[in-house]
Amino acid sequence: MSTDRPLILALDTATSCSSVALTVGDAHKGELVATLSLNSRVTHSRRLLAGIDWLLSENNIGFEDIDGLAVGLGPGSFTGLRIGMATVKGLATAMDKPLLGISTLDGLAFCCSGDKPLCVLLDARKKEVYRRWYRPDDRGLYRSKGTIKALTPQDLTREVTESSLMVGDGLLSYGEMLQDSLGERMIMAPLVLHYPSAAAIGFLACEKLQRGETMDLDSAVPLYVRASDAELSLVNREKQEK
Repeated sequence: MSTDRPLILALDTATSCSSVALTVGDAHKGELVATLSLNSRVTHSRRLLAGIDWLLSENNIGFEDIDGLAVGLGPGSFTGLRIGMATVKGLATAMDKPLLGISTLDGLAFCCSGDKPLCVLLDARKKEVYRRWYRPDDRGLYRSKGTIKALTPQDLTREVTESSLMVGDGLLSYGEMLQDSLGERMIMAPLVLHYPSAAAIGFLACEKLQRGETMDLDSAVPLYVRASDAELSLVNREKQEK
């Protein structure tokens, strides 16, 4: 493995946008080799492996050339996250390569620039959004400042006390309402930045790989933030049976 410029195969399936990328190096000395994204209602499982195979073959890269595999951990679609995690776990096991996980929100923040606070929002369904706040570091990259939380758009407006940049597919559902409520306190990022990027996941994963912060293949799980409907139903059923 090249310790300075490792080749990362990255993917993100947290939303309806399925994204795969090959990156070399980190955010400051990196290079995007190739990326493939498709936003549709087709299940990720039907296109993910085909997308990975196409990306590798088109760039004449074999699995033996890969230094690490990275996955967007979410939060997001429970089904999408499970498909993404199962795919990289299978590949990492078969290839005997390290597994790295990056929050999908961190990947969205990576693609933004500016000097204002940044709020990344993903649609959490059930009339809620997943949000995380960021501030730029001394090199201009947005870094997380706090935990990820699921909350209503109305609750979010009470957190915005100064002019802030916002990005993420949560704005596709609630952007107009938030803009009406926040006015000049809200600056919406360009539409193209609202969709997760596997390339961003790859560059951020390089930093973790260089620090040795890999995930255990047996215990690695997505970042769900809240329980799924199936899990909530099970808890309610157990309560009723007691």
